Amino acid sequence: MNTREVVMVAEKAAFAGGHALIIAVANYAQAPVLPPAVLNDAQDVVATLTSVAHCGYAPQNVKLLLDTQATLDTIRQELDALAARAQPSDTVLIFFSGHGARLGDESALVPVDCDMHRVAQTTLSEQEFSTALARIKAERLVVLIDACHAGSAASFKSAGAALDLGFNEKSLNQLAQGTGRVMIASSRATEYSYALGGARNSLFTEHLLKALRGAARTHGDGLIRVFEVFNYVSEKVRQAMPDRQHPIFKASDLEDNFPVALELGGVKSLDATSTTAEGGKVWRQLEEILSDLYPAGPQDQEFWLRAGGDISRLRLGGTGRASWFAALRTLRQGGGGAGINQNAVIDTALQDFPHHQELKSLADGS
Repeated sequence: MNTREVVMVAEKAAFAGGHALIIAVANYAQAPVLPPAVLNDAQDVVATLTSVAHCGYAPQNVKLLLDTQATLDTIRQELDALAARAQPSDTVLIFFSGHGARLGDESALVPVDCDMHRVAQTTLSEQEFSTALARIKAERLVVLIDACHAGSAASFKSAGAALDLGFNEKSLNQLAQGTGRVMIASSRATEYSYALGGARNSLFTEHLLKALRGAARTHGDGLIRVFEVFNYVSEKVRQAMPDRQHPIFKASDLEDNFPVALELGGVKSLDATSTTAEGGKVWRQLEEILSDLYPAGPQDQEFWLRAGGDISRLRLGGTGRASWFAALRTLRQGGGGAGINQNAVIDTALQDFPHHQELKSLADGS
C-alpha cells in the first residue's frame, strides 16, 4: 500500500461521554421575535451531534428545548440534570440561541417566559448560570452563545426603560472561569450575529455545523477538538462578514485542546496515525531550533505574526523556551491562529536564516 495514500478506517464506537443541552427561542411573547433560522439552528445541531455518521453523541444524552419548552424553570432543571449525570471524564456542550440581555454590568439569557416587568427575576442571570456550570463535574465543557441577531431590535422596553439586548464579553470571561471551561460567542457584544435572508441557518451555526460535519482541519484521528471547531468557524464567519461579525473565544484555564465530538463518526486516517512518532520528532526538533534562533519566544521579531499566527491565541509566560514549548503545543493541537501551520513556521524561519541546514532539512521533509 502506498504510504502517502490516505486510507480511511471507520470506527463504530460512539462518543460515549458526550452530553449536550441545546436551547433556542425565536417566538418570544414579550421580546422581539427572531428569525426561523434560530430554531433550525438548534434542531440541526441536535441532528448532527446524534448522527452516527458525524459526532456520535447518544440521543438520550442530548436534550433539546425549543420555544415554549425553554422556560426558565425547565432550563434550570436541565442544567441540574447535566450536573447529575455528567462525570469528570465526560464532555458537555451547551448551545443557546435567542436573546441575551445586558443588565448593568452583567448579562443574562432570556427564556421564552421572560416577564418584561420582572426582568431580573425571570431571566437566567450570569451569576446563576455560572453557578450552574460550576456544578457540572465534566472536565471539558463548551458553551456556545448566539444572543444578538440581525433583524431584531437593538433594545426593547421593560417597565418603561430600554433594556439592551446582547451578551457582553465581561460575562463570557466570568462564565469561562474554571479548568476546561470554554465560552464561544457568535459575535462581539457590539455586533449582530447575522442570519442571512433565505438561509436555513444563521451564519455562525452554518459554519459550526460544517465544522462538526468534518470540514475543519483536524489531526485525522477520528476526533474533532475545540480549537479546530473555533478556528474554522471564526475564519469562515469573518470571511463572509468582514469587519461586521467576529466570533470570540474565552477560556481562563485551558491546557488541552480537548475533543468535543467524533469526526465523521470516528473515521481515522491511517497515514495520520502511522506518522505520529515521526511527527513528534519533527516538533521537538523545531522547538529546539526556534528556541535558539528566537530566544525571547514566539513574539521575538514578531515571528508568530509573520508566520500567519495570532499571538493573542497563545498563553505565554516564563522563559523563551517555555513559551516556544507552549506555542508549538497549541499549534500542534490546531490553535494559534487560522493562518499558521508547521510549514508556515518553517518557511518564516528560513526567510530569516536561509542557510540553516536543519531548517532546510525540515522543509525538504514536510
